[in-house]
Amino acid sequence: MDCIKSFRDVKIRPALIQLLNLGILICSALVLWKGLMCMTACESPVVVVLTGSMEPGFRRGDILFLHMNKEPIRAGEIVVYNVDGRDIPIVHRVIKVHERKDTGEIDILTKGDNNPVDDISLYSGGQLWLNRHHIIGRAKGYLPYVGYLTIIMTETPMIKYALIGVMALLVMTTKE
Repeated sequence: MDCIKSFRDVKIRPALIQLLNLGILICSALVLWKGLMCMTACESPVVVVLTGSMEPGFRRGDILFLHMNKEPIRAGEIVVYNVDGRDIPIVHRVIKVHERKDTGEIDILTKGDNNPVDDISLYSGGQLWLNRHHIIGRAKGYLPYVGYLTIIMTETPMIKYALIGVMALLVMTTKE
């Protein structure tokens, strides 16, 4: 009986270690993401440019690094914003900033560098300006084309599932 028990332990222990390693890997990624959020004061410190609306400055697949601070937003800055009713943030340039004298709040108008008109049509129904709470972050730097894998996985979900499956298989079968 002891021989059977130790044989099962030998088979189960490596699988448990691999599951533990997978859990540690996932937790490490989450801690890194939360740390980046704290350091940059952004809810999303890294975003991928999904369209060509900012060409030639940023191309589809570029990864942007964002930060947020208390300094006033100025015309010419590249910001990432999200409006009510839309899930995907938009990367565009601030073309006009208007400060309201009565409240001191600012209104922001944006436009993609490669677009012929401003973004009013992208804002929520009847909305003519963005407010500071719509801004997720300001572009601080970028890596060209590194985010293209994200676009491919979004456009072709089968590739995403295959990649996740391969990664899980590698983690489960690695002997270390």
